[in-house]
Amino acid sequence: MNTLIRIVLLGVAMLVGSVQAADPLVITSGTDRATPIAVVPFGWQGGTVLPTDIAEVVGNDLRNSGYFEPIPRQNMISLPTQASEVIFRDWKALGAQYVMVGSIVPAGGRLQVQFALFNVTTEQQVMAGNVSGSTDQLRDMAHYIADQSFEKLTGVKGAFSTRMLYVTAERFSVDNTRYTLQRSDYDGQRAVTLLQSREPILSPRYAPDGRRIAYVSFEQKRPRIFIQHIDTGRREQITNFEGLNGAPAWSPDGNRLAFVLSKDGNPEIYVMDLGSRQLRRVTNNMSIDTEPFWGADGQTIYFTSDRAGKPQIYKVNINGGEPQRVTFVGNYNANPKLSADEKMLVMIHRQDGFTNFKVAAQDLTRSGSAPRILSGTSLDDSPTVAPNGTMLIYATRQQGSGVLMLVSTNGRVRIPIPTVQGDIREPSWSPYLN
Repeated sequence: MNTLIRIVLLGVAMLVGSVQAADPLVITSGTDRATPIAVVPFGWQGGTVLPTDIAEVVGNDLRNSGYFEPIPRQNMISLPTQASEVIFRDWKALGAQYVMVGSIVPAGGRLQVQFALFNVTTEQQVMAGNVSGSTDQLRDMAHYIADQSFEKLTGVKGAFSTRMLYVTAERFSVDNTRYTLQRSDYDGQRAVTLLQSREPILSPRYAPDGRRIAYVSFEQKRPRIFIQHIDTGRREQITNFEGLNGAPAWSPDGNRLAFVLSKDGNPEIYVMDLGSRQLRRVTNNMSIDTEPFWGADGQTIYFTSDRAGKPQIYKVNINGGEPQRVTFVGNYNANPKLSADEKMLVMIHRQDGFTNFKVAAQDLTRSGSAPRILSGTSLDDSPTVAPNGTMLIYATRQQGSGVLMLVSTNGRVRIPIPTVQGDIREPSWSPYLN
């Protein structure tokens, strides 16, 4: 839900391959600059031009993490592309710390991709691998190679093979808007339609298994929560309560769903066991409690509440107890998301004395830590964090339209995500997919 809508609600109702590798070569995010890496165009022995440039995709993936800075391609034109021909002094002269080379060979109607990664400083090969697939799977293979390289060099599992959900709104006339739920690669490529409606679709969320999604649909002229199976398209209505039914959030085990209901008056957080459909009320306050997000223990829920007068983030145990306030800096903190290791809290933040809403991250390992601004835009909304915590995507406004932006959590990269036509909103990052 975009920031303007949220303000209204809060104010009115308070709403397949193999890789040979040794031990990881850990590059930390605490370095002063991104690590320079050369991803050389892969050699291709076929007769036609391939529809996807694997090296370009790999380089973009590594750049998006904020850990690496690819060497510009024009600087590599005269340098060799085969592993047996790597001359380290040339790459040292370009300032590269690592260099990746690869080749693509037709094999029985498929493509066989081989790749190798070298440490320019030590002049040693640090990884080699291969992966195969069809021409249509070139992007999958590129993301796979980027994942393997990232994990080898950082010790952190790569997240480039994950997916993203988002909603588009195309307005054809005053009373004719088409809403579409899309699924794409994490970088916005290869979008496919999962659902279309003439009524709003809000808050799509991936289940931990990556096979189901939950979202809010207004197809009955009022908000109701649905679960949809991605592979089959089968849909199941989960709630049909009076008033607000919104903000679904999956538990870590995928067996429960937290959401917001106003059936008993003001908006409160509830948890439903999806097997028994048993409903449990978690919060009970005259304020507006909304936007639940589960902690990894499956017992703690972070949420937004205005019980202190303005929206701030709290956490509560679903089995009882008094909610604890988490954010104290700024006059607006909402839409909490946690990194996988729960060391970082991502939120929509407004600083005291300012009117712009920014994406910010707070270090939960340091008591009293102030939020760190990550975005360079305003009117930001709906942050969603990569499963490895290195990147996040959020919705914002540019030239009057909704767009998606990607930012690395170390703040080094801020880029727009290319998507299909329409007003784009409500991004949601998938878990790791098998």
